[in-house]
Amino acid sequence: MDQSILDRCQEILEYTFQTQDLLALGLTHSSVAPTRKQSNERLEFLGDAVLGLVICHHLYDRHGSLTEGTMTKIKSTVVSRQTCAEIANNTGISELLYLGKGIVREGIPQSMAAGVLESVIGAVYLDGGVEPCRRFILRTMQPYIDEALANEHQSNFKSLLQQYAQRQWGSTPEYHLLDEKGPDHSRCFEIGVSIGGKHFPTAWGMNKKEAEQEAARLALEHLGILPTT
Repeated sequence: MDQSILDRCQEILEYTFQTQDLLALGLTHSSVAPTRKQSNERLEFLGDAVLGLVICHHLYDRHGSLTEGTMTKIKSTVVSRQTCAEIANNTGISELLYLGKGIVREGIPQSMAAGVLESVIGAVYLDGGVEPCRRFILRTMQPYIDEALANEHQSNFKSLLQQYAQRQWGSTPEYHLLDEKGPDHSRCFEIGVSIGGKHFPTAWGMNKKEAEQEAARLALEHLGILPTT
């Protein structure tokens, strides 16, 4: 493989390989490899696991208010084939993939672009450990993490209010059932929320979870975090 291709990939990664052959293997597609074991497929498998680990560790370490279910949804979005392919294309890594002559480089499939990103991450991991992988992954994927978090918060007002309350006052919101009305098959619940003794407008919902989300939304409006509807 041309050394200029390896050099360009290392510039993108901001990492210099001790074993250049590992990077060359990470950029070798099965269409040009003598055998499948001499292609980047095994590195792709490893890189996928490293990518998931880095994102999960980041979410666990930096976003302590997220539940396991929320972290799972965000991680799935961030490490999706679509996201990996976009990063491979935007950084130029997909252009460095060594392909067989029968494959047209322009417009390579999403799975192929995503695969080379994962295989290169796998190569970095074997050569230098998890730390250089973490730096590259978070540098390129942070906008996707931020977008996924923002989308999750838009539909999870309780999570957003909790993060704000902990950051501003070191307190956790408390939800109180104040009233309930209607027959058993169609009851409505009134929920109030307070933070450190400060009470916010109450909200009604068809179930307690819905009412809590609405109460959190009203509190966020009252605090100026969300625009008033």
